[in-house]
Parts: sequence; structure tokens; C-alpha cells
Amino acid sequence: MPLATARLPLVLIAALLAVAPTFAADAPPRVELPAGTERIESEPRGDGAPLPLAPPAEALPLEDLRAFVEVIDRIRSAYVEDVDDRTLFESAIRGMLDALDPHSAYLAGREYSDLQEATSGSFGGVGLEVSIEGSEVRVIAPLDDTPAQRAGVLAGDVILEIDGETVGGPTLLPTIEAMRGEPGTTVTLRVRRNEAEDPLEFELVRDVIEVASVNAEVLEPGFAYIRISQFQSRTGRDLERALGQLQDQNGGKLDGIVLDLRNNPGGVLQASVQVADSFLSGGRIVYTEGRLAGAEASYDATADDLSNGAPMVVLVNEGSASAAEIVAGALQDHHRAVIMGTPSFGKGSVQTVLPLSDDRAIKLTTALYFTPNGRSIQAQGIVPDITVERGRVRAAERQARTREADLPGHLDSPDATQGSDSGDPSALQSEDYQVAEALNLLKGLHLLSMRSEG
Repeated sequence: MPLATARLPLVLIAALLAVAPTFAADAPPRVELPAGTERIESEPRGDGAPLPLAPPAEALPLEDLRAFVEVIDRIRSAYVEDVDDRTLFESAIRGMLDALDPHSAYLAGREYSDLQEATSGSFGGVGLEVSIEGSEVRVIAPLDDTPAQRAGVLAGDVILEIDGETVGGPTLLPTIEAMRGEPGTTVTLRVRRNEAEDPLEFELVRDVIEVASVNAEVLEPGFAYIRISQFQSRTGRDLERALGQLQDQNGGKLDGIVLDLRNNPGGVLQASVQVADSFLSGGRIVYTEGRLAGAEASYDATADDLSNGAPMVVLVNEGSASAAEIVAGALQDHHRAVIMGTPSFGKGSVQTVLPLSDDRAIKLTTALYFTPNGRSIQAQGIVPDITVERGRVRAAERQARTREADLPGHLDSPDATQGSDSGDPSALQSEDYQVAEALNLLKGLHLLSMRSEG
């Protein structure tokens, strides 16, 4: 072994020993990232304490360590250009984390500062939640009322180019940086969509991304629609306020609620627990399992159902991920709601940010989510009770037919109120077929309930 190679293990081991205490000393911060960045869940522990590091199961294998050091030495001596030692070590660290799963990553310099900036408030971007699948950048969801959503970018689209430059793995950073920028500037996305023969192009004008977490309205008297676009720290409070306002408008208990979690990429774990708790009167909501004792946690519902037991339909699709899947899974397992739509994304892992220094950190998958009945969300998602594809309804042409009311000299009905039968689909069916189907189901459940009580 060359002399330079023989000296390197001591340097490497010293570096590892110098870094290791930093992991244990710093409590991992809770992180919530807006659209355009990777989603990071808050750590499972609610007391803010750091996740303890487990002792290594066994010593590092000497032969593997020698091979690692020799590779570094060969690169230093034989690579066509000079590469400094810090670049080599950071590349090795990045490679280790990138090889684990799509959500673990090494964050250094600009990457770490971008993450910290994202947690502090709004930023300029297009409003896309993205992930890496193999070497492809796939859209998890466009967030509500953002440039990407308004232009028609859909969950499942694969981003091929940004401003003419090809994008892809192994990390999301170049894609995220290309989409972010000063509000008012333009960026062109070229995407592949399954049902489209040719790639699609979208010219987007960057905007300040500030997404309202909860929006609510009355669909018909007694029937409410609640849309949660992402789970923020204030989502639980906003939902409680929205439920109160909807009940006031209805003069009391609601006859049915459509909870829309489509294209909701997730967010803060505690917020998803609060939302599920708002519709449950007890029982487990979600639990996590990991190798570390601090990564295991369980969350239970309190006794108060803020919706007073109103029948529910929860809408999900392939853009519903993480915290959205926690809510849907809890309500499904407790038979509290009918889940409708298409299978969800299947992001059931917890990421914790562990700082190494002021400008470096690792984002590490530390646990997996499970629904109350023990179903893993990871790579499985939530399968709807009733599958309803996205679509629009258009009225079919009708042939003119004669009815009793059209006959000369017909007798008038003693009932003064006569319903119309235009045969045209409602505006809701035309605009959002899935919401219309959810409303129809709730109306049917309400009618059956009234007849059984009568």
C-alpha cells in the first residue's frame, strides 16, 4: 500500500470522531418546507429532545475501510484534475445518503441555507412539490393557486427540461434551484404526461408562494366542502375555525362533509394529527416505528369530534402524500369516512434534520408511519373505498319525447311545486366530477339516515 494511503485512515478516523459528537449534541429542528422543495416531517418526539444515537452494532470492517481510503487515494493521484480532500469526503457522504432512499440527503452550503430560508416564510417559485424516482423528477402535486396549478401542471407529470436544460437525478437540488427565482421572472417547463403523445410545455411566471392551508364553503344547504392544500403549523386551528363557521351557516349540525386532500403533499406531522382528531372521538390516529427508541411514537384522538359525527367523504389522489395519507388512513381505519378518488402517493416515512455544523446537516429517514390498524403507508399509499377517476361530465344530446304535461287538456297536478327535469349535469359535475360524486354519496347517506329515523 502506498505511504499516502497508509496515512489516510488515521485522518479519516479522526474526522469521523470529530463529527460524531455533533449529531448527539444538536436537537434536530422541526422543519416545514413550502412547495418547490422536498417535504420534511417534524421529528416524532413531541418534547423537542434530540433523537439519541444508537451505538454501532459492530466495528467498521477494516478491509472495507481500507478499500474506501484506497479509492480516495487513487482519485487524488490519478484523476485527470486535482480534487481537494473536502470535496472527496463530501461526495462520499452525499453518495452514502443518496443511496439510502429518495428522501435522505446531505445538505451543505446553499442547500442547507435554502432549507433554512424555506422554513422562515414565503419565497419565489412556481408551486410544485417534486420527488426523485430513479433518475426522473416527478411532480407529487401542484399547490393550490400557484403558477404551476393555474397553468395546468398535474400530479404525476415528469419534468424533462427547465428552460431548455435537461433535469434528473441523483438529487433534486438542481431542479429546485432552477424553478425558484425572483417573483415576476419566467421559467419554461417541459414535461411528460402519460396520456399525452408528445411532451407538454408550460411557461410559468414565478410568484410568491404563500398557500392558504384551509378553504371551506357550503356546496348545498347542510353539505360542506373543506379543502386542505397542505399541513402547516396553523392548519388545526384554521380547520376548527372553518368547521365553526360552516355549522353557524347551517344553523347547527352539518348533514355531510367533503374533505378534499387531493394534491396535498403533506407537511407538519402534528397538524395531520390535529385534523384527524377533529373528526374522531377516540382511538389511535397514527404511530411510527424506527430503529431508535426516540423514533417510536403513537398519537391518539381526544374525546371531542368537532364535526359532531357528520357523515364524511375524503377525496384523495396520486398527489395526496405523507400527512394527507395519515389523515385519510386514520379516518378509513376508524370507519369514520368513505375514502374516494384514486390511490394516494405512498410517502410513509419520517425525515429528521440532524445538523453537523452551522452550514451542514444530514436529512435522514428515521421512521415509518403506520395507520391505526397497522397498515404501512410507505410505497403502498391509501387505496380508496370507492374509485372515482378525475373527469368532466358533459350532457348527452336528448331526443324530444312527449310527456303527460305536453298532452292537450292534461290534468294539472294538485302539487303546486313541480321539479324541473332538464337532464343537464350540474355545474359541479361539469367542473369537478369527483366532488360531485362525493356530494351525491353524502346526500344518499343522509336520505337513508332520515328514513331509518322516521
